[in-house]
Amino acid sequence: MTKIAITGAAGRMGRRIAALAIGSEQFDIVAALEVHRHEAVGRDIGELAGVGTFGVKVAEELEEAPQVLIDFSFPDATMHWLEVCREHDIAMVIGTTGLTESQLAEVADSASRIAIVRAPNMSVGVNLLLKVVGEVAVALGEDYDVEISETHHRFKKDAPSGTAIALAKAVCAATGREYGESAVLGRGGQSPRRPGEIGMHAVRLGDTVGEHSVHFGCLGETVTISHSAHTRDTFVRGALRAARWLTDKKPGLYSMQDVLFGRIP
Repeated sequence: MTKIAITGAAGRMGRRIAALAIGSEQFDIVAALEVHRHEAVGRDIGELAGVGTFGVKVAEELEEAPQVLIDFSFPDATMHWLEVCREHDIAMVIGTTGLTESQLAEVADSASRIAIVRAPNMSVGVNLLLKVVGEVAVALGEDYDVEISETHHRFKKDAPSGTAIALAKAVCAATGREYGESAVLGRGGQSPRRPGEIGMHAVRLGDTVGEHSVHFGCLGETVTISHSAHTRDTFVRGALRAARWLTDKKPGLYSMQDVLFGRIP
Protein backbone atom coordinates (compact mmCIF):
# COMPACT_ATOMS: atom_id res chain seq x y z
CA MET A 1 0.00 0.00 0.00
CA THR A 2 1.15 3.52 -0.77
CA LYS A 3 1.50 5.69 2.32
CA ILE A 4 0.03 9.14 1.70
CA ALA A 5 -0.62 12.39 3.54
CA ILE A 6 -3.44 14.72 2.51
CA THR A 7 -3.28 18.50 2.95
CA GLY A 8 -6.41 20.62 2.97
CA ALA A 9 -7.97 17.47 4.37
CA ALA A 10 -11.23 19.14 5.43
CA GLY A 11 -11.79 20.81 2.08
CA ARG A 12 -13.94 19.52 -0.76
CA MET A 13 -11.03 17.87 -2.54
CA GLY A 14 -9.33 16.67 0.63
CA ARG A 15 -12.41 14.82 1.85
CA ARG A 16 -12.92 13.11 -1.52
CA ILE A 17 -9.26 12.12 -1.69
CA ALA A 18 -9.63 10.54 1.73
CA ALA A 19 -12.87 8.77 0.81
CA LEU A 20 -11.56 7.27 -2.43
CA ALA A 21 -8.18 6.38 -0.94
CA ILE A 22 -9.84 4.54 1.93
CA GLY A 23 -12.32 2.84 -0.39
CA SER A 24 -9.63 1.65 -2.80
CA GLU A 25 -7.69 -0.22 -0.10
CA GLN A 26 -4.53 0.64 -2.07
CA PHE A 27 -3.50 3.58 0.11
CA ASP A 28 -2.62 4.02 3.76
CA ILE A 29 -3.46 7.54 4.94
CA VAL A 30 -0.83 8.29 7.59
CA ALA A 31 -1.65 11.99 7.95
CA ALA A 32 -4.54 14.35 7.27
CA LEU A 33 -3.43 17.97 7.55
CA GLU A 34 -5.09 21.34 7.92
CA VAL A 35 -4.10 24.92 8.71
CA HIS A 36 -3.47 26.11 12.24
CA ARG A 37 -6.63 26.23 14.40
CA HIS A 38 -8.88 24.89 11.68
CA GLU A 39 -12.18 23.67 13.12
CA ALA A 40 -11.57 20.18 11.73
CA VAL A 41 -8.33 19.65 13.65
CA GLY A 42 -8.77 16.66 15.96
CA ARG A 43 -11.61 15.11 13.97
CA ASP A 44 -11.33 11.67 12.36
CA ILE A 45 -10.61 11.95 8.62
CA GLY A 46 -12.87 8.99 7.82
CA GLU A 47 -15.81 10.63 9.55
CA LEU A 48 -15.12 13.93 7.76
CA ALA A 49 -15.03 12.04 4.46
CA GLY A 50 -18.31 10.31 5.23
CA VAL A 51 -16.93 6.76 5.26
CA GLY A 52 -16.90 6.08 9.01
CA THR A 53 -14.16 6.11 11.64
CA PHE A 54 -10.73 5.54 10.12
CA GLY A 55 -8.39 6.16 13.04
CA VAL A 56 -6.40 9.13 11.73
CA LYS A 57 -7.23 12.55 13.13
CA VAL A 58 -6.77 15.82 11.29
CA ALA A 59 -3.60 17.52 12.54
CA GLU A 60 -1.63 20.72 11.98
CA GLU A 61 1.80 19.13 11.69
CA LEU A 62 3.19 16.05 9.96
CA GLU A 63 4.16 13.44 12.55
CA GLU A 64 4.60 10.33 10.39
CA ALA A 65 6.33 10.64 7.03
CA PRO A 66 4.35 9.31 4.04
CA GLN A 67 5.79 8.19 0.72
CA VAL A 68 3.75 10.88 -1.06
CA LEU A 69 2.02 14.04 0.13
CA ILE A 70 -1.02 15.11 -1.93
CA ASP A 71 -1.61 18.85 -1.82
CA PHE A 72 -4.85 20.56 -2.84
CA SER A 73 -4.76 23.60 -0.58
CA PHE A 74 -3.83 27.21 -1.40
CA PRO A 75 -0.53 28.71 -2.59
CA ASP A 76 0.97 29.77 0.76
CA ALA A 77 0.10 26.42 2.32
CA THR A 78 1.58 24.61 -0.67
CA MET A 79 4.87 26.44 -0.14
CA HIS A 80 4.88 25.40 3.53
CA TRP A 81 4.30 21.72 2.71
CA LEU A 82 6.85 21.90 -0.10
CA GLU A 83 9.48 22.88 2.45
CA VAL A 84 8.40 20.04 4.75
CA CYS A 85 8.62 17.54 1.90
CA ARG A 86 12.09 18.77 0.94
CA GLU A 87 13.31 18.39 4.51
CA HIS A 88 11.98 14.84 4.84
CA ASP A 89 12.51 13.55 1.27
CA ILE A 90 8.80 13.08 0.63
CA ALA A 91 7.44 12.97 -2.93
CA MET A 92 4.63 15.42 -3.64
CA VAL A 93 1.55 15.69 -5.84
CA ILE A 94 0.57 19.36 -6.25
CA GLY A 95 -2.90 20.14 -7.53
CA THR A 96 -3.11 23.63 -6.05
CA THR A 97 -3.69 26.35 -8.65
CA GLY A 98 -2.97 30.07 -8.56
CA LEU A 99 0.75 29.72 -7.79
CA THR A 100 2.81 32.80 -8.62
CA GLU A 101 5.81 32.70 -10.94
CA SER A 102 8.17 32.83 -7.96
CA GLN A 103 6.29 29.98 -6.26
CA LEU A 104 6.43 27.92 -9.45
CA ALA A 105 10.17 28.56 -9.57
CA GLU A 106 10.48 27.30 -6.00
CA VAL A 107 8.58 24.14 -6.95
CA ALA A 108 10.92 23.61 -9.90
CA ASP A 109 13.97 24.15 -7.70
CA SER A 110 12.67 21.68 -5.12
CA ALA A 111 12.30 19.04 -7.84
CA SER A 112 16.09 18.69 -7.86
CA ARG A 113 15.71 17.06 -4.43
CA ILE A 114 12.32 15.33 -4.46
CA ALA A 115 9.94 13.87 -7.05
CA ILE A 116 6.99 16.18 -7.77
CA VAL A 117 3.96 15.85 -10.00
CA ARG A 118 2.41 19.28 -10.53
CA ALA A 119 -0.62 19.73 -12.72
CA PRO A 120 -3.31 22.39 -12.90
CA ASN A 121 -5.79 19.60 -13.58
CA MET A 122 -5.44 15.94 -12.59
CA SER A 123 -8.25 14.69 -14.83
CA VAL A 124 -7.23 12.00 -17.30
CA GLY A 125 -9.60 13.46 -19.92
CA VAL A 126 -8.25 16.99 -19.55
CA ASN A 127 -4.70 15.75 -19.89
CA LEU A 128 -5.64 13.98 -23.09
CA LEU A 129 -7.03 17.34 -24.25
CA LEU A 130 -3.75 19.02 -23.31
CA LYS A 131 -1.87 16.44 -25.35
CA VAL A 132 -3.85 16.97 -28.57
CA VAL A 133 -4.83 20.65 -28.54
CA GLY A 134 -1.47 21.81 -29.88
CA GLU A 135 -1.62 19.26 -32.68
CA VAL A 136 -5.08 20.52 -33.63
CA ALA A 137 -3.86 24.13 -33.65
CA VAL A 138 -0.96 23.26 -35.97
CA ALA A 139 -3.14 21.21 -38.30
CA LEU A 140 -5.76 23.95 -38.65
CA GLY A 141 -3.22 26.71 -39.15
CA GLU A 142 -3.12 30.50 -38.79
CA ASP A 143 -6.48 31.10 -40.47
CA TYR A 144 -8.29 29.76 -37.40
CA ASP A 145 -8.93 32.02 -34.42
CA VAL A 146 -8.49 30.45 -30.98
CA GLU A 147 -10.77 31.15 -28.02
CA ILE A 148 -10.78 29.30 -24.70
CA SER A 149 -13.74 29.33 -22.32
CA GLU A 150 -14.02 27.78 -18.86
CA THR A 151 -16.75 27.53 -16.24
CA HIS A 152 -16.31 26.72 -12.56
CA HIS A 153 -18.23 27.00 -9.29
CA ARG A 154 -18.80 30.35 -7.64
CA PHE A 155 -16.18 29.68 -4.94
CA LYS A 156 -13.16 29.24 -7.23
CA LYS A 157 -10.49 31.75 -6.28
CA ASP A 158 -8.48 32.11 -9.50
CA ALA A 159 -9.52 33.15 -13.00
CA PRO A 160 -8.84 32.10 -15.64
CA SER A 161 -8.40 28.57 -14.37
CA GLY A 162 -4.99 26.94 -14.31
CA THR A 163 -6.28 24.44 -16.85
CA ALA A 164 -7.37 27.18 -19.25
CA ILE A 165 -3.93 28.76 -18.98
CA ALA A 166 -2.29 25.37 -19.59
CA LEU A 167 -4.44 24.86 -22.70
CA ALA A 168 -3.47 28.29 -24.01
CA LYS A 169 0.20 27.62 -23.35
CA ALA A 170 -0.07 24.28 -25.16
CA VAL A 171 -1.42 26.09 -28.23
CA CYS A 172 1.32 28.71 -27.93
CA ALA A 173 4.08 26.11 -27.62
CA ALA A 174 2.84 24.29 -30.70
CA THR A 175 2.42 27.41 -32.84
CA GLY A 176 5.40 29.51 -31.79
CA ARG A 177 3.49 32.15 -29.84
CA GLU A 178 4.24 33.73 -26.47
CA TYR A 179 1.46 33.32 -23.93
CA GLY A 180 1.99 36.75 -22.39
CA GLU A 181 1.69 38.43 -25.77
CA SER A 182 -1.17 36.34 -27.16
CA ALA A 183 -3.57 35.85 -24.25
CA VAL A 184 -6.45 38.31 -23.90
CA LEU A 185 -8.41 37.95 -20.65
CA GLY A 186 -11.96 38.82 -21.67
CA ARG A 187 -12.69 41.44 -24.28
CA GLY A 188 -13.97 44.54 -22.51
CA GLY A 189 -14.75 46.33 -25.73
CA GLN A 190 -11.64 45.21 -27.57
CA SER A 191 -12.69 44.67 -31.17
CA PRO A 192 -11.86 43.49 -33.72
CA ARG A 193 -9.63 40.67 -32.48
CA ARG A 194 -5.94 40.84 -33.32
CA PRO A 195 -4.34 38.10 -35.46
CA GLY A 196 -2.75 35.43 -33.30
CA GLU A 197 -4.42 36.34 -30.04
CA ILE A 198 -6.03 33.74 -27.79
CA GLY A 199 -9.18 34.86 -26.02
CA MET A 200 -9.63 33.60 -22.43
CA HIS A 201 -13.09 33.68 -20.88
CA ALA A 202 -14.00 32.68 -17.31
CA VAL A 203 -17.51 32.02 -15.98
CA ARG A 204 -18.26 31.43 -12.28
CA LEU A 205 -21.59 29.71 -11.89
CA GLY A 206 -23.27 27.86 -9.02
CA ASP A 207 -21.69 24.50 -8.25
CA THR A 208 -20.20 23.75 -11.68
CA VAL A 209 -17.28 21.35 -11.14
CA GLY A 210 -15.31 22.28 -14.24
CA GLU A 211 -15.87 22.80 -17.97
CA HIS A 212 -13.25 23.74 -20.56
CA SER A 213 -13.63 24.35 -24.29
CA VAL A 214 -11.08 25.31 -26.93
CA HIS A 215 -12.72 26.87 -29.99
CA PHE A 216 -11.00 27.11 -33.37
CA GLY A 217 -12.86 29.18 -35.95
CA CYS A 218 -12.35 30.55 -39.43
CA LEU A 219 -14.68 32.19 -41.95
CA GLY A 220 -16.72 29.10 -42.67
CA GLU A 221 -16.46 26.64 -39.80
CA THR A 222 -15.77 26.13 -36.12
CA VAL A 223 -14.01 23.22 -34.42
CA THR A 224 -14.54 22.86 -30.67
CA ILE A 225 -12.79 20.47 -28.29
CA SER A 226 -14.42 20.28 -24.87
CA HIS A 227 -14.18 18.53 -21.54
CA SER A 228 -16.68 18.50 -18.69
CA ALA A 229 -16.02 17.18 -15.20
CA HIS A 230 -19.18 15.86 -13.56
CA THR A 231 -17.67 15.26 -10.13
CA ARG A 232 -14.49 16.11 -8.22
CA ASP A 233 -13.79 12.39 -8.07
CA THR A 234 -12.43 12.80 -11.62
CA PHE A 235 -9.54 14.88 -10.24
CA VAL A 236 -9.15 12.68 -7.17
CA ARG A 237 -8.64 9.53 -9.21
CA GLY A 238 -5.98 11.27 -11.26
CA ALA A 239 -4.20 12.54 -8.13
CA LEU A 240 -4.20 9.09 -6.56
CA ARG A 241 -2.91 7.60 -9.80
CA ALA A 242 -0.11 10.18 -9.76
CA ALA A 243 0.71 9.35 -6.13
CA ARG A 244 1.13 5.64 -6.90
CA TRP A 245 3.21 6.46 -9.98
CA LEU A 246 5.55 8.69 -7.96
CA THR A 247 6.56 6.13 -5.36
CA ASP A 248 9.59 4.80 -7.29
CA LYS A 249 10.53 7.93 -9.23
CA LYS A 250 13.77 9.86 -8.98
CA PRO A 251 13.73 13.58 -8.10
CA GLY A 252 12.28 15.66 -10.90
CA LEU A 253 9.35 17.83 -11.90
CA TYR A 254 6.75 15.66 -13.60
CA SER A 255 3.35 16.36 -15.11
CA MET A 256 0.21 14.32 -15.58
CA GLN A 257 1.40 13.87 -19.16
CA ASP A 258 4.32 11.91 -17.71
CA VAL A 259 2.01 9.89 -15.47
CA LEU A 260 -0.35 8.95 -18.30
CA PHE A 261 1.85 8.80 -21.38
CA GLY A 262 5.46 8.68 -20.20
CA ARG A 263 7.83 11.64 -20.22
CA ILE A 264 7.30 13.69 -23.37
CA PRO A 265 10.43 15.30 -24.94
